[in-house]
Amino acid sequence: MKKMLTKEEIKKVIDILLDLYPDAKSELNYSNPFELLIATILSAQCTDVQVNKTTKKLFKHYKTPEDYLKLTEEELGEKIRSCGFYKTKSKNILSTCRLLIEKFDGKVPSTLEELMTLPGVGRKTANVVLSNAFSKPAIAVDTHVFRVSNRIGLADSDNVLDTEKDLMENIDKGLWSKAHHLLIFHGRRICKARRPLCEKCPLTDYCLYYKEEYNK
Repeated sequence: MKKMLTKEEIKKVIDILLDLYPDAKSELNYSNPFELLIATILSAQCTDVQVNKTTKKLFKHYKTPEDYLKLTEEELGEKIRSCGFYKTKSKNILSTCRLLIEKFDGKVPSTLEELMTLPGVGRKTANVVLSNAFSKPAIAVDTHVFRVSNRIGLADSDNVLDTEKDLMENIDKGLWSKAHHLLIFHGRRICKARRPLCEKCPLTDYCLYYKEEYNK
């Protein structure tokens, strides 16, 4: 059985998802690149809904790297406790704020390489910031994107980096950022981790997972 759809089939899948989720976008609330950076660091192993509850209070009082550095790790940790892994996230956020001031004049850098020098910022977080805050073509591969793209056949990889490479090769560059959101929306609403709602999915004519599971 084939492991990946053709580029023509992938184009049709993206078109269907565009029709299904015309308003697909980041579900994190933010008003500038710095807020998005903080929210994305907090979102690791946490839902966007919970992050938004936390940042609604946080962003009212802490608007710049300097503001955060007035807090100790323990104080910040208490404010973000509900996002999980709060001790590590607090340490990374304060270290990132320090580095932003020391190296980047207090501003969030706009290249992948520079973003990935910040503590707590891996490739996925960097791509989220590039795509959403700076409108640069990027595909951030989170758990939803990884699962959905490999299930359907938009990618064929057992790791995040190669999945990103497959998607970049198979999807038009102008749609990279939009495709990221489409796949997240689909993963949250239909193509769920444990029990995908295949009976509701409009992609069954293409989806390799569906064909394998239901055409046995």
